[in-house]
Amino acid sequence: MDRTAEQNGTGQTRERRGILTAGARIAAGIALASTVIGALPAAGAVLAGELPKGTMVEKSALTLGFVPLTDCAPLVIAKEMGFFASEGLDVTLSREPSWANIRDKVSVGILDGAQMLAGIPLAANAGIGAFNVPMVAPLVLDLGGNAITLSRALMARMEAADPAAMAERPLSARALKRVIEADRAAGAPRLTFGVVFSVASHAYQLRYWLAEAGIDPDADVRLVVIPPPDMVTSLQLGAIDGFCVGEPWNSLAAAGGIGRVAITSHDLWANAPEKVLGVTAAWAADHPATLAALVRALVRAGRWLDQPDNRRTAAVLLSDSRYVGAPAPVLETALRQGVKGHENGDFVVFHRYAAGFPWHSHGLWTLAQMVRWGQLPLGTDLAAIAAATHRTDLYRAAVAGLDEPVPLIDSKIEGTHATPWTLTDATSPIPMGADRFLDGQPFDPADVAGYLRRFPITRHVPVPAPTV
Repeated sequence: MDRTAEQNGTGQTRERRGILTAGARIAAGIALASTVIGALPAAGAVLAGELPKGTMVEKSALTLGFVPLTDCAPLVIAKEMGFFASEGLDVTLSREPSWANIRDKVSVGILDGAQMLAGIPLAANAGIGAFNVPMVAPLVLDLGGNAITLSRALMARMEAADPAAMAERPLSARALKRVIEADRAAGAPRLTFGVVFSVASHAYQLRYWLAEAGIDPDADVRLVVIPPPDMVTSLQLGAIDGFCVGEPWNSLAAAGGIGRVAITSHDLWANAPEKVLGVTAAWAADHPATLAALVRALVRAGRWLDQPDNRRTAAVLLSDSRYVGAPAPVLETALRQGVKGHENGDFVVFHRYAAGFPWHSHGLWTLAQMVRWGQLPLGTDLAAIAAATHRTDLYRAAVAGLDEPVPLIDSKIEGTHATPWTLTDATSPIPMGADRFLDGQPFDPADVAGYLRRFPITRHVPVPAPTV
């Protein structure tokens, strides 16, 4: 019997805004984040303990949510190739129309867990948004996989405005800045760009690209929330001028002559964390053996996916209308080398480079973006939120029997490698991929304030410079 469920509830096109405003937000945000952190199980608690061999799962019949994107592949493969079943799990996959649906249904217990944007559990634990139910993310599902696509008309305007800038690779937004300045002088409306959620990596990657070229993403353009499957239609109808989204929606826009890919996430932040396995902290505490089984099954699915010969099979499975429902050749290209014209074997990574490990430094970078763009007040204990969300202890305990090399550290400086390197602070050396940012700026998780001081375009209250 096919137990894959299609959820047909109306998805939100913009999430409910739960962020307080003005000065009240600062005090309230800090207090709420502290409350949420206090409700989370402590790292090292019984939840994280290594389970005895042969421990039975507390709950075998599970419903996990996903959004139709190429990187829902670990869940689909774990189900279709028997990795869930081998761990004693009978999993129903529930296709959801939006990230708001995912967040809300996991929060209230309709879903046991889900493929989530990495920012969703972090935002929940920081007190951002409509639901502040404590969550944990013990596993990263993939690295990379996004791109920024612009309408063909906008790309043509950019080419006319600054041909030299348009010839650069990776493409900067300098030519777009020229177009925006011309529109402002002419009194034209601001350009509009779609993102999948306000705390999504896509939103922060688009903001990063714009701001690096001197474009203020809040003052110079409009950003609107649109579910991933609606991006191409919105671009075609002229409701937006571009978007940042995961595959296959960039490739489908390009193949249909609707848009052109400007830059991929690999050029914005190579091998950046993308989706995570997210569950509520209460669910994790009540189902430790089940959660460990989920992590193991998904790690094994990621390992299977990173075998090049398996990606064609994965594309065929994902093309099923129960999952992504896009043409298999488009999905295969996205899985193998990314979007056409921006081919890269590391466009999306599911297992290699310690992809599944939930680095605290990855969480801290995302939280730093929330501070930079005014979603989270300065003074919040970002390190505590990252550690409470990205549960490295749960990951290590779950994979202990899988012969997986595991990092011995929880954080690292991000963005210092333009080429492959080797992580030696691990149970055995781990080959790692490049992690360079577009602007070459490294991110030191021990100095978030210093990192934020580097950016001239920001919404946060500047951190005073150290006195000599």
